[in-house]
Amino acid sequence: MVARLVIAAPSSGAGKTTVATGLMAAFAGRGLAVSPHKVGPDYIDPGYHALATGRPGRNLDAYMCGTGLIAPLFEHGARGCDLAVVEGVMGLYDGAADQGELASTAQVAKLLKAPVVLVVDASSQSRSVAALVHGFASWDPEVRIGGVILNKVATDRHEHLLREALGESGVPVLGVLRRAPSVATPSRHLGLVPVAERQAAAVEAVAAQAEQVLAGCDMEGLLALARSAPELHAEAWDPAVAGRLTAGGGVVPTLPHSPSGMGVPPIASLAPRNDCPQPVVAVAGGAAFTFSYAEHAELLTAAGAEVVTFDPLRDEALPEGTSGLVIGGGFPEMYGGELSANEPLRKAVAELARSGAPIAAECAGLLYLSRSLDGTPMCGVLDADARMSSRLTLGYRDAVAVSDSSLAAAGARMRGHEFHRTVIEPGAGAQAAWGLRQPERRVEGFVQRGVHASYVHTHWAGAPEAAVRFVEHCVNGPAA
Repeated sequence: MVARLVIAAPSSGAGKTTVATGLMAAFAGRGLAVSPHKVGPDYIDPGYHALATGRPGRNLDAYMCGTGLIAPLFEHGARGCDLAVVEGVMGLYDGAADQGELASTAQVAKLLKAPVVLVVDASSQSRSVAALVHGFASWDPEVRIGGVILNKVATDRHEHLLREALGESGVPVLGVLRRAPSVATPSRHLGLVPVAERQAAAVEAVAAQAEQVLAGCDMEGLLALARSAPELHAEAWDPAVAGRLTAGGGVVPTLPHSPSGMGVPPIASLAPRNDCPQPVVAVAGGAAFTFSYAEHAELLTAAGAEVVTFDPLRDEALPEGTSGLVIGGGFPEMYGGELSANEPLRKAVAELARSGAPIAAECAGLLYLSRSLDGTPMCGVLDADARMSSRLTLGYRDAVAVSDSSLAAAGARMRGHEFHRTVIEPGAGAQAAWGLRQPERRVEGFVQRGVHASYVHTHWAGAPEAAVRFVEHCVNGPAA
């Protein structure tokens, strides 16, 4: 059994990331093996979590992966750990729009049977904090709020008033944190600046967060609360089992329904021939492409691929033997000039696309494959141009594959999310990638030969057949 805590808040901006990351680093500094998790689709916070713990930050997203996978994915990530810290998303009870509690921190806490620590921004209140905490603690009796951490407390007098108000609430105060500029993490148009872009500064910020937590929190009380969580009766998620792989390396056709119950149609088995070398799947990384889920690489590996990471800002060639390419999300708009200046790699990507090899590109990857980004030349794989926009596009998406591609058969359903301040024109190719059913009906993305490029981020743990299909296309050669 893994001891566990969920770090939540009444709303965004209360300091969840600072507290969660600080707790992870502080407990890891005490010699505990700490498993870091994040509720929802966010890619950036897990980077700080990984820095704090030395383990991959993993997402728990009930919308994209299904409620039935939350506990198994948790057990997979937390295997062998002493403690797991789960950072929530938005306010405790906020989830997918018009979906009730789906994908909320509260729902994930219930699925994990985990106690919740509520982080409250106390900067503009005193006695009212008791009413706020009482409301959150009593709203859903299945959610166990085991303590409160008061953040942004101004003075000793302020702390006294807050503690006095909470004295009869029945919810213990497990920490009081003063305002501390040293723990702040800079933000920009899509949230926090990723760890890969800050490096030394990020290390210093995480260390400061750990020091603040150690100074202001009841570490023994928090650990005791985490250890009070009951046993989870869930089998750990396994990428090999999820991909329906046989012991001999062949691919078994997927069942009619994915583990998340989304009704993805089965795909034909195209088992690798014994005389085929292990396909190399190149995965873009570095400062410009920081958005990825750890399970994607694990699923690709389980499907028989050799996963090799490369940096489009630094590497002038794709990894040797590349037969498939995955370009996830990130911030190419911040590095447009440098990406464009790496002309040898842009030409290599374009040549791979012309060969028909499978290429999966999401959001930042879509922009990189375009003809230009803010007027700066990109790879030119797609007859489309991208630019920055003042409008934020954000939200979950229920997607249906419009065209057969290296990721999905036409008609397959997959859930994902969009998160960007760019636009691409046209928004869809002659063969679109997805038909989206909410918030408005539209088609988007591009499918041409082996390329699947879209703004929609997906989590393959919820549809592992996508990884299997992608590797099958790598093994069986270029698309016609």
